Amino acid sequence: MAEQNNTLSGVTQGTSQLLHEATEKTAETVIAHTAKYNDAYSTIDKFVDGFWERMPYLFIAIVVFSIFLLLARLFKFFVRKTLADRSYTRQNLVLVLNRVGSSAIMFFGFLIAMVIAIPGFTPGQLMSALGIGSVAIGFAFKDIFQNLLSGILILLGEPFKIGDDIIVSGMEGTVEDIQIRATYLRSPDGRRIVIPNATVYTSPVTVNTAYQRRRCEFVVGIGYEDDIQKAKNIIMTILDKDVSILSQPAFSVNVSALADFSVNLNVRWWVDTTETSTSTSISTVQEQVIQAFAEQNISIPYPVQEVKVYRGDAAIQDDVSARAK
Repeated sequence: MAEQNNTLSGVTQGTSQLLHEATEKTAETVIAHTAKYNDAYSTIDKFVDGFWERMPYLFIAIVVFSIFLLLARLFKFFVRKTLADRSYTRQNLVLVLNRVGSSAIMFFGFLIAMVIAIPGFTPGQLMSALGIGSVAIGFAFKDIFQNLLSGILILLGEPFKIGDDIIVSGMEGTVEDIQIRATYLRSPDGRRIVIPNATVYTSPVTVNTAYQRRRCEFVVGIGYEDDIQKAKNIIMTILDKDVSILSQPAFSVNVSALADFSVNLNVRWWVDTTETSTSTSISTVQEQVIQAFAEQNISIPYPVQEVKVYRGDAAIQDDVSARAK
């Protein structure tokens, strides 16, 4: 019995020792793994603590930037209210003040918000960073900067304004908007045309609606056998009776060319575009001229071609036929 007790006691002690050693190894392993991630946890804790410490400053920065956004909108409102109602104020000048002024206000608000939110940040650091990358930015955004400068010059010079009908680089349309990058046109058939400001600034531009008075004209031909003075008097009477045609500058009907099949008369008159359009006036006058010429037996000739077919000499043909027999 004594031997069995000793054996059991030895086994128990051995088992306890093994369990103790295993526990120590497990603890050492856990401590070793914990030490590996201790630095990462410490860094994350620092970031979290720093974030919560800067939260009041971030909130203040957002409030400050929001105030500057509100100031920019108020600036736009006061510019429109102060300048837009005055007859001598140019429309594009209002656009320049709105866009450039509001952008400057928001930029200063952004700088102040960055100084509040980021410790150690100064506007000089931003300027130095822009200076370092200015060459690369200049090459990368050459076209953008060119269009930007051209847009500002167009707005300041005001060769045309929103609502004008213009022709530039063979494209015609009504100006819908003049932005910093491009000018937007609405074509007569209802399509939008986007033209870069650099193209608009460096190309000849025809402004159809620059003046209220526009000249209309068309050419009509009469036969050589017709009375030219009678035809001119008929057209002058039509122009004189049309109330939409201006008396000054005076309208005129003159012989413009002696064509192959007709004597061409050039008809010119002026209209006020606020009362009628040039296309409508031309169409109306042409319809009346056609009707009046038909009633007064004035012909409007069209090209006529006479085709002659040469069949050869009859004697030669008879000789050829006799030889063939």
